[in-house]
Amino acid sequence: MPRASTFIRMRLRSGSANKYASPRLWSKSPRNWKSLRQSTWLRIKRFLHVESNRLGQQNWNCHRSLSGEGLAEALVGASVVVDVANSPSFEDKAVLDFFETSGRNLLAAEAAAGVGHHIALSVVGTDRLLASGYFRAKLAQENLIKASATPYTIVRATQFFEFVGAIAQSATDGQAVRLPPALMQPIVSDDVAAALAEIAVAEPLNGTVELAGPEPIHMDELVRRYLSANRDARKVTTDVHAGYFGTAVNDQSLTPGDHPRLGPTRFEDWLSRAIPQR
Repeated sequence: MPRASTFIRMRLRSGSANKYASPRLWSKSPRNWKSLRQSTWLRIKRFLHVESNRLGQQNWNCHRSLSGEGLAEALVGASVVVDVANSPSFEDKAVLDFFETSGRNLLAAEAAAGVGHHIALSVVGTDRLLASGYFRAKLAQENLIKASATPYTIVRATQFFEFVGAIAQSATDGQAVRLPPALMQPIVSDDVAAALAEIAVAEPLNGTVELAGPEPIHMDELVRRYLSANRDARKVTTDVHAGYFGTAVNDQSLTPGDHPRLGPTRFEDWLSRAIPQR
């Protein structure tokens, strides 16, 4: 599952009514709390904007989390770190090395800097898809976070609307797109950014929260609607034996558990905005 690659640090004031309040925006006014959430949302949205981060493009924050160089200086005064890093390679060994190395470096630097809240973006179904090297690596990342001394919140999100095209491409053979009818509950990246922004100004959960879109849909039908909206001539063939990026899935693999946090944006509404009108 592709994700943008960076971490976001926030310098927030302690000693206020909420110890994660902003030094610049904090007051008792609800208007200022709204401004803080909006400011944080805009910063996270920029890094989750999948069109500008497609094909594994990396920025320098990703590279220094791998080397450890400059992390101590980057985290001076930071109270919250939002980690939305992803590996430049999805090969089994490379992706595991990435998440273990960058995770250890970042968590060690946070401990030294006294960071009070580590937030990591992960994937719904991570512990159910361990036949995939990518998901084994994500689980290793989550376990490092849980074992660290830094208070944390792990945010597992379902697949983004913006990557439905990538699902289609991965399953394409000529003009046929062979996909399973497994349930999904995808979400738009803007709604993920909004949820991360609210979590960033809240207390750490020392646990996991799940994010999903408002509606479940079968994978084959999701891609069929996407291709139709794009007037793409490829045809979706439903195949219960087909995989999700090569991994077998069922109706529980990619859907959230009980009481997920739901984004408000419907797939059809996003499609109407995202696909140019012809």
